[in-house]
Amino acid sequence: MAYVLGFFTADGSMIKNRRGAHFIELEITDKDLLKNIKELLGSNHKISIRKDKFNKWKRLYRIQIGSKEMFNDLLKLGLVPRKAKRIKLPNIPKKYFSHFVRGYFDGDGNVTICTYQRKARNNESVTILQSGFTSGSKIFLTDLKNKLLKEKIIKGGTLYYSNKGWRLYFSINDSKRFYSFIYGGLDKNNKLFLNRKKSIFEKFIVKWARGPVWSGRLPVTEKIEGSSPFGPA
Repeated sequence: MAYVLGFFTADGSMIKNRRGAHFIELEITDKDLLKNIKELLGSNHKISIRKDKFNKWKRLYRIQIGSKEMFNDLLKLGLVPRKAKRIKLPNIPKKYFSHFVRGYFDGDGNVTICTYQRKARNNESVTILQSGFTSGSKIFLTDLKNKLLKEKIIKGGTLYYSNKGWRLYFSINDSKRFYSFIYGGLDKNNKLFLNRKKSIFEKFIVKWARGPVWSGRLPVTEKIEGSSPFGPA
C-alpha cells in the first residue's frame, strides 16, 4: 500500500462534490500498472479511457473510487484536495519508505541518459545519468531530500525552481544509489513499478558502469570534470 500512497501523492486526486460524496481518483497512461493498483486496492470499479488534453496521441486510464473512509484516511496522512502546492511528506515507517518513494517516483519522477559535448575537451562526448522529481511543493521535496540524506540513501541532490515547478535532481552516483534503494529490495513477484523508468537506470549501469552494479565504482564519464546540460547536479 505504501507504493500506492506514493503514486497517489504524485498523480492522485481527492474530490468532494456538492452532494457531499467523496471520491479518490487516479489517472495515468500505463493501463497495466493501474490494473495492478486496482487489484491491490480490492476494487471492482471500472477503468475508463480518455485522451490526454496536452498530448492528444496519448490515452489516459482512470479509476475513480467513491469512499469516504479512504478519503478521510488520506486526510489523516496529510493529503488534501487540490494538493499540488500544499502537500507535505507523510510520516512513512522506515520499512515502507522505499516503496512509497518508488510510487512517488513513478508518478512525478524521471530519469534520463544524456550525452553532450564538452567544448573544453575538444568536444569530447560525456554520457551522464540524472534522476529526480518535479513538484509544485517545495516543502514536500525539501522534506524528501532531507529524509533521503538522513537515511544515507543519497549524498547530495540539488533542489531548484524552474519552469513553474520545483525540481530535485541527483547526479550519476546518487542516481545509482537511488536506483538501489527503490528497486533493490523488490520481490520478483512485485509488479508495482514502471518498467520503462527502471530500464533506463539499468541501461546506463550495464552499458557505462564498470564492475558489479552495487560496487560503488563510478563510470568513466563521471570522473570527467564539467557541468551537466541540465544545470547543477
